[in-house]
Amino acid sequence: MRATGPTIDPGEIGRFAAQAESWWDPDGSFRALHRINPARLSFIRQHLTAHFHREASSLRPFDGLTLLDIGCGGGLVTEPMARLGFAVTGIDAGAEAIEVARTHAEATGLAIDYCVTAAEPIAEAGRQFDTVLALEVVEHVADSAEFFSAVGSLVRPEGIFIGATLNRTPRSFALAIVGAEYILRWLPPGTHDWRKFLRPSEFVLGLRRNGLVATELAGLVYDPRRAEWSVSPDLQVNYMVGAVRR
Repeated sequence: MRATGPTIDPGEIGRFAAQAESWWDPDGSFRALHRINPARLSFIRQHLTAHFHREASSLRPFDGLTLLDIGCGGGLVTEPMARLGFAVTGIDAGAEAIEVARTHAEATGLAIDYCVTAAEPIAEAGRQFDTVLALEVVEHVADSAEFFSAVGSLVRPEGIFIGATLNRTPRSFALAIVGAEYILRWLPPGTHDWRKFLRPSEFVLGLRRNGLVATELAGLVYDPRRAEWSVSPDLQVNYMVGAVRR
């Protein structure tokens, strides 16, 4: 079973389905996400504790809040969010990824509501969340306008959205596609289509058209000497967006 809808690209879902068993292997097909995760999670936690006025040193600063992780895959971000106290719903259009996510969450004792679906049916059902995440998702959808429309409906008033994607620049083509897919082999060749990358201005406009005001833009850069990712003002390749519904 797989989800269907205007934002679902069957080719993209099939590509990820073929790699589903590798979600939790730090040296497998998704090793790039494992490596970038500490920097992403640090940005998310810092941004959310500030927005919700929660104690940053708390082990569970987000108790009592709800979170939707769109395109959750095997749960690499979904699980940390549950550990931080959110009541988490994770959705993905691929049943294979959701099965892996459910199995891993059960093995670690985490209660996460995982569903095989896309963002649009959740929005059409009238559900809203305090926080909505869409990390490395928009560059894989079939219709970004429909995707932003759904996202706008899913964030409750005074709630927050955090997205992550790749910029459409010559540098991103050289590093994220040629370098990461064909030279370093961090990702399987064909993982990304550079033409589907969004510039930050396009991402922010898509959010604004659907009631979300961008409050934060930050880049993510890789330091090959330390083999680490970090948050940076450089938006040329990977970047993250924080936006709120006023």
